[in-house]
Parts: sequence; C-alpha cells; structure tokens
Amino acid sequence: MFNLEQNDPELYDVLNREAEREESTLELIASENFTSKAVMEMAGGVMTNKYAEGYPGKRYYGGCEVVDEAENIARDRLKKLFGCEYANVQPHSGSQANMAVFMTFLEPGDTIMGLDLAHGGHLTHGSHVNFSGQLYKSVSYHISKTNGRVDFDEVFSLAKEHKPKLIICGGSAYPRFIEFEMFREVADTVGAHLMSDIAHPSGLVAAGVHPSPMQYCDIVTSTTHKTLRGPRGGIIMMGKDFENPWGKIAPKSGRIKLVSELIDSMVMPGVQGGPLMHIIAAKAVAFGEALRPDFKKYAKDIVSNAKVMAEEFLHLGYDLVSGGTDTHVLLIDLSNKDITGKHAENILGKAGIALNKNMVPFDRRSPFVTSGIRVGTPALTTRGMGETEMRKVVQWIDSAISDPDNDQLLTSIRSDVEALCSNFPIYEH
Repeated sequence: MFNLEQNDPELYDVLNREAEREESTLELIASENFTSKAVMEMAGGVMTNKYAEGYPGKRYYGGCEVVDEAENIARDRLKKLFGCEYANVQPHSGSQANMAVFMTFLEPGDTIMGLDLAHGGHLTHGSHVNFSGQLYKSVSYHISKTNGRVDFDEVFSLAKEHKPKLIICGGSAYPRFIEFEMFREVADTVGAHLMSDIAHPSGLVAAGVHPSPMQYCDIVTSTTHKTLRGPRGGIIMMGKDFENPWGKIAPKSGRIKLVSELIDSMVMPGVQGGPLMHIIAAKAVAFGEALRPDFKKYAKDIVSNAKVMAEEFLHLGYDLVSGGTDTHVLLIDLSNKDITGKHAENILGKAGIALNKNMVPFDRRSPFVTSGIRVGTPALTTRGMGETEMRKVVQWIDSAISDPDNDQLLTSIRSDVEALCSNFPIYEH
C-alpha cells in the first residue's frame, strides 16, 4: 500500500477506514462476505491492464495468450465445481448474467415469470423498475401465507394462464431450498424454459449442502461474491448444452448455433464489451478454494450457524418467514416487535451490527421502510464464529430492538461487538 499512501493519501485514508469498519463490526448482510487475501491479490493484479474482448483463442486484441489461460482455468474449475458442461465467467455481475440469458431465450415483449420482489425475489426477475419488467411482460408468483414457502398451486395456475416462455426460480430473500424439481414440472407443463438464479446459495450448492439445479434447469446464473466467497461478479452455467431451438442468429456470425454459443454472443458483444480479466482470474482463485475440502465444512457451518440463529430468534418471540431456514438467510417479520425494518437497520448500525431492512411477504409498508430485516451468516462464518457467537449476536439484536431509543445501550453493545470482533480478525494485517 506504500504507493497508494504516497500518491493519494486521501483515498488511502478512506481505504483504511473501510478496513477498520469491516474488522470492527458484525457483517450480517446475507449478500456480503470476505474474500481471501489470494482473491484480493489477483483482483488487484496486473491483469487489470489487459483488454481482451472476445473469448480464449478468439480475441479481438493481441497479447491475450496469458489471460486466455486464466479464463480457461476459471471455466474448467467452475465446470468441475458445479458438475456442468458449459460455463461463462465473463459477466460483470449477476444482473448482467441474467440479462444475457434473457436476450438468449427471449424476444422483447415475451412473458417471464419470477418470484415477486416483495416476496423474496430479485429486481431482475421481473420488477417493473428493472429492465426485466420493462422489456418483457412480467408475471409474479408469491409465497404462501400458510407456510412461507413458494405457493405452487398459484405457480401452476399462473403458468397455465400466461404461458411464460421463461420461468425463473430463486431469489434474494428466500430462506428455504429452491424447489428445482417442482419448477421443472411446471415448466414442462406449459412448455417453458427454466432458469435458476442461485446467486445466494451457490456456495452451498457447490459444497453439496443445497440441492443442485443442474439436472432440472435449462440455464443457471449466479454471482460469485456471496456464499461462493469470491470477487464481485457473475457467471452463467448449463448442466447440458443443447441445440438452438429458436433459429436465432448470433451477432458475431449469423450461423445457427448451440445455445452455449448464443449465450457467449449475448454476453459479448450483446451485453458487455471487454471482460475484466483481473476479476475473472480472481474468480478462478475462488473456484479453486471452493474445490477444497475445507470449503465444504465452511458451507455446512454457514447453514448450522443460520439454524442456531433461527432457533434463538424463535425462542425470543420473533416471527421468521417460513418458520426457519435451510440456508444462510433468515427473513424476519418485525410486525410484532413494534419497529420497522428501516428503524431496526439504523439502530443496529449504531450498535456495530450491519444488516438490511427487507420487505416480507404481504408487507404493508413501502420498500423504503419495510416490516422486516434480512439476516445472513456467510461473513460471520468466514471469521470463524460458531454457535456461541451466533446466540450472543441474536441477544444483542434483541436487546437493541427491544429498547431502540436507548443510546447508552447501543453504545454498550457496540463496545461488546468490537471486543468480539477483535477475537475473530478477518485479515491478520
């Protein structure tokens, strides 16, 4: 960091303060995690200098022979990790991965069906404020009031009525296993293609502690920075490649292609330009880490910690959507605690506990206020925390929520949080 300190002390100070914030607070945002030093080294390495439009062996620029190796390693490791036949590691984000899939499988105006954003879905699954709801006709399915899980009676009914071309399963605040087999049955019933967005549980899928979508879904997307614990980015996978069923032409050549070739063309030049080679190489590092035996234990610990937190929250009278969790996510309805999600997020931030407000199914409050909070265990598990720490954190959350205007209490909790964090450093230096 010597060069940064000398050349830009203002941003060097910002960087140090962010490092201190991460080290001294508890990160419970379900979509966040901490990468290894090796991932950060590669992400901050010299491959950031290289322009490499195209794909390995078929670049638009010279001098790509070395970065080609990095991308091939990333693709090969990803295929091994998820047991898939096709992998694209170029998407800059999960949203761009989803956009490339939509452009492959759909035409503007086609009908898609995904989980409602307010019920745990994602912006790119058909929200009207997102490209997915603006370019395509969006139909949303919902969570059942009785059990907090996907209402498959409604899913079947909506699919038969609207005949979507693409059904999307997965979400950003769904605490249970994604029901891939049930969604496959729905898709087959109406002749739809099935896409799974496993951005949240992908690390759990890779480790075998969450069911795999590969045998059920035509196409699978994910981010790489949540439970997969890599750099920020996206990926696209297929368990099995298949022939282009639509007669679509690819932007690069016009030839009738396999779906994999169409997807490649829709990622670049369809959605993106030059790939971020330093991030692709960092993805390869993370995939290599996820192939190790200790990652399987890590994934199991994520789920174990989440279940311990769920048990403790239930004991304290909290209303958990679906009554618990199968994964790393808890979605908590605070309606019976006389506090909004926004207020809870703010006061817990003062106490050194970072989580996010979140809408809950059938929420009567706006997305900017919400009735709930979302809690996740990947980052705390990365720090090495276990059952004892999970119960302690839940007790702190409950104390703050029960007495939100007590600044002295929040200051006391923050002091306790800092003491706990000091015993579980993220990085040695």
